[in-house]
This record gives sequence, C-alpha cells and structure tokens, in this order.
Amino acid sequence: MNDMSGMGGMGGMFDDELDDDGFDDEFDLGSLEEELRRATAILDPVPPELCRLAVEAYALHDLDARIAELTFDSLTDAIPVRGAEDVPRMLTFHSGGLTVDVEVSEEGLLGQLMPPQSASVEVLHGPRAGAPLTADDMGRFACATPPTGPFALRLRTGGEVVVTEWMRA
Repeated sequence: MNDMSGMGGMGGMFDDELDDDGFDDEFDLGSLEEELRRATAILDPVPPELCRLAVEAYALHDLDARIAELTFDSLTDAIPVRGAEDVPRMLTFHSGGLTVDVEVSEEGLLGQLMPPQSASVEVLHGPRAGAPLTADDMGRFACATPPTGPFALRLRTGGEVVVTEWMRA
C-alpha cells in the first residue's frame, strides 16, 4: 500500500470535493475576509491619529495638481560620509519638466526649482498649509521652520499646480 499522494492511503478521497484550483466550492472567501477584518480590528487596530492623518491628507489632494515623484532621498540613496554629523536631508522631486530640490535640516527648509522660475510654495502639514513662501526668479525658496511629521510641498507656477509626494521629516 504505497500511496504516492502522501495522504497515507487516502489518495483520492477528497479529490471530488475540490475544484480545478484546489479550493472547496462551498468555502466562502468573503466570510473569511470579513472574519479576518474583525480579528485585525480587535487585535491590531489602526491608531486613531493615523486614521485622522490619512483622512486629512486625502482631503488635501488637488484634482488638477500634478504629483512630483520623489527621485532622490539622501537617507536611502546617498553614500554616508565618515565623520559627518547633522547632515541635512536632501530630496529631489520630478514632475514633467520641473525638478524640485529640497534640503531639510534643523534650521529649516531650503529649496530650488529647476528650471529657475518664480512660484508660490506652501509647506503642507496635515489639513492646513504653513506660511506661504515665494520662490524668487532663480527658483529659490526658504522656510525658517523645519517641517515636523509628514509634510509635502504645493507649488503654483503660472497656471500649474504641482504637489510633491508626502514625506516624513
């Protein structure tokens, strides 16, 4: 009685109950998903502050805005320099022909738009924007207050609105 199926002599006992994918036709995946959601809500609930931030961040999105994608982050992409302390974080965002370079440090936030152009800039913190900033004709802007927690930049250049991805300071 050497059974090749590994079922210890029960070979094809359950084969007629399974469909082609190996699942029981009577098994309801919807009820399993609902039960797992309830268990997760009890055992590992989403913190209320995180839910609030998610709702507020979604409420801030601009339907007409282009998203500037993060293409460089010195925390993950740069090679560390031995002996360097309190190095500012460098971020680069791209959207179409616009590049936004940002330096975040304890002294604040510095940025430049490429190609150089004037623009209004807002540092977004949750549901409200910070003090409005202005990029000069060289595309440079600065904020004396460093961002805390999640933040993004909203840039208005001419008739165009560009919003960077959200980052954690």
